[in-house]
Amino acid sequence: MATPSVSPVELTGERVVLSVPTDADVDRIAELCVDPAIAEWTTVPSPYTRDDAVSFVNGFVADGWASGRIHTWGIRADGALVGMIGLNGVEDSAAEIGFWLAPEARGRGLMSEATALALDYGFAPAPEGLGLQRIVWHAFAGNAASAAVARRAGFTFEGVSRLGAVHRGRRRDDWQAGLLATDPREPADGWPAETGA
Repeated sequence: MATPSVSPVELTGERVVLSVPTDADVDRIAELCVDPAIAEWTTVPSPYTRDDAVSFVNGFVADGWASGRIHTWGIRADGALVGMIGLNGVEDSAAEIGFWLAPEARGRGLMSEATALALDYGFAPAPEGLGLQRIVWHAFAGNAASAAVARRAGFTFEGVSRLGAVHRGRRRDDWQAGLLATDPREPADGWPAETGA
């Protein structure tokens, strides 16, 4: 079933605003994406260049919103771009959440707030949101910070896909968790100790 095009929306929380990245964000995106942790735990190109940021904003982000299948927001705190979050692969009432945050913004609860905003939008019925029934989270095994965000958001750990992901030419284990629209939005039990969540 085709996903209709969706006009970009801005989501506002207490400390963060989620808005569509623009050409004005290109230099900041390029600056942030050279962080070793972002290269280690995400699929952004490495090394990351300004041209990559231009392609991201004018291709991935713009095309995603136009197709209705990828909803990407810049995370802004105190007016500064500090990260990205998105609902990807929107189809058949499901999507995958993905996110990254600048080093100086980590450990302040900003990603948890941004995640809650994205989930609220994803699960809200149309036209206020996407009317999703399920949102899945994936992370390369070992990404304890991402696992902690997912657990706090209420995701239920669903397992490890052994060597289920390819990252920079090598296979890695992949953690997966899911959240249903009907699930409680409180920290979930049952996360294995190795996730650090």
